[in-house]
Amino acid sequence: MTSAIDSNAHLRELGSALRRFADVGVGVVRVLDRHGFGTVEGGQLLAGTAAGAVAGTLYRGALDPSALPLAAAATAAPQTHNAHVTESAALDAGLACAGGATLLGHPLPAAPAEALGAALERGVPAALVSTADGATALVLTGPDLAEVTGGLGAPALDEAAVSAARQLLRRGATVTEQVTAEGATLLLDLWVPTASLLVVGSGAIGAALLAQAALLGWDAREESGLDATVAAVAAFSDADVLVLLDHAPSFDAALIEGLRRGRGFIGALGSRRTQSARRERLLAAGLGDEEMDRLYGPVGLDLGARTPAETAVSIVAQVIAARSGRAGSALATAAGRISG
Repeated sequence: MTSAIDSNAHLRELGSALRRFADVGVGVVRVLDRHGFGTVEGGQLLAGTAAGAVAGTLYRGALDPSALPLAAAATAAPQTHNAHVTESAALDAGLACAGGATLLGHPLPAAPAEALGAALERGVPAALVSTADGATALVLTGPDLAEVTGGLGAPALDEAAVSAARQLLRRGATVTEQVTAEGATLLLDLWVPTASLLVVGSGAIGAALLAQAALLGWDAREESGLDATVAAVAAFSDADVLVLLDHAPSFDAALIEGLRRGRGFIGALGSRRTQSARRERLLAAGLGDEEMDRLYGPVGLDLGARTPAETAVSIVAQVIAARSGRAGSALATAAGRISG
């Protein structure tokens, strides 16, 4: 099974490539329809240039013999291709069984390619929606998919596509779906980066956090070394989470790295006295008020937690709220949509 770390790293690499390709012309290949293969992840995307540069993969590379030339050809015009993977080739790629797929290749204009690439690289939700023939495409990015780049040729169709993507976003998972809107069939790929938790320090709360992350399907790891922690935080995307349990002042370096980069969720455990002393040290190190406002400390929502397990729940609840742009208040007092 692919871990959240591996999945997020793959998306960052794909995003970086899309941004590089945007200036020279991008062709993307997506799965329009498929049968067989067993359970596969949504959001399969391969991007390429006319010169043959490629990034991404389809079904662990099993479809590459068809997808790679299609990516180069798709820079000029949209087209579809039917591909079949034999049982032995599918098993060699790590798939459950043989299968077939209809692949859609289509150009992705520079502005949507740049927007999609930047979102995947940063680790924020993104969606690519096109007509089923690949003639037009739009990209939505941001925590609420509020930023729209490109278009499908008609305002009503754009509005329907945006509504469908935002509705799928409430599931909180990466998906590929065909959507019927305004009499047209749309292909919608939605990417929702999975949270990846870095717990720095050990003890009962750390163990409870790792267990809670496992229940949520997050990737989680524990670290105790300063250099390794700083290096990990330096590579954070917005999908990454730091929970600092260690109170040693030396770990301020990791907080400084994270707060200055402005990526991910940066949280630190500790009493109010510990937080006050930490704040003074960080301000003395040159952090500004805006950077300090990004530090969640003491980390966690006020749930009245008393045990390590309850404390872990309060922390992951705050992470979920922050990633969703919510305050973490009671549902009974919420004025907006209850679910997502």
